Amino acid sequence: MPTGDRFQTGLLVESGSDQLLVDCGSGVLHALQRTDVGYEGVDTVLLTHHHLDHVSDLLALLKARWLAGADSLAVAGPPGTSTLVDDLLDVHDYLDGRIDLAVRDLTGEPFSLAGFDARATETRHSKQCFAYRLTHPATDATFVFSGDSTATRELLAFAEGADVLAHDCSYPDSVETDTHATPRQLGQALAATGATFDRLYLTHLYPHTDGRHEEMLDSIGEYYDGDVRFAADGLTIDLG
Repeated sequence: MPTGDRFQTGLLVESGSDQLLVDCGSGVLHALQRTDVGYEGVDTVLLTHHHLDHVSDLLALLKARWLAGADSLAVAGPPGTSTLVDDLLDVHDYLDGRIDLAVRDLTGEPFSLAGFDARATETRHSKQCFAYRLTHPATDATFVFSGDSTATRELLAFAEGADVLAHDCSYPDSVETDTHATPRQLGQALAATGATFDRLYLTHLYPHTDGRHEEMLDSIGEYYDGDVRFAADGLTIDLG
């Protein structure tokens, strides 16, 4: 939901010359241009799922790379990603064939992408969605992104020991939801699993959370005493 302060979902993961863009929602193309990498430096996109706020800048990225003289783009994601891209190109057919496009449907098995070793696990959301655990072999630093999901023991166990976990926390406790996480639900799931991370960032924040960050941190803190912070557009984190 646009607020004027935040773009939709897109996370740039870098290690040396390797760059991977996780999700590509509305505004992500502009956000990339605020980085040193830019859209010219991103030739691989990993999608958590196919909801509009995670894919709406995908063809915008393809077109921008074509106009900038880039020759390729790789896209990977849950089953149906190839169909999604084909359908988008049916609508915007003048973009078809402009650059070398490689699309990959993931099966849930471990995989390698853009220099990163990756694992996926399915989350609990209204549409099939993958969380990803990304490790770069040069540093062994590990980043986990929940995608969209309620807080589940399985997902938190999947993230155990990560340097950073970025987890959906879309609403304050006053909102009932079974497709996203709330602070109390996340805190209780953390307590139930005993999972630990160097740092936990809350993301996918709906406007309902504005002005309630301290309240949300206190709610998680009733169950979990780890380092919990709010994500923000443009935030850069060094791992390893």
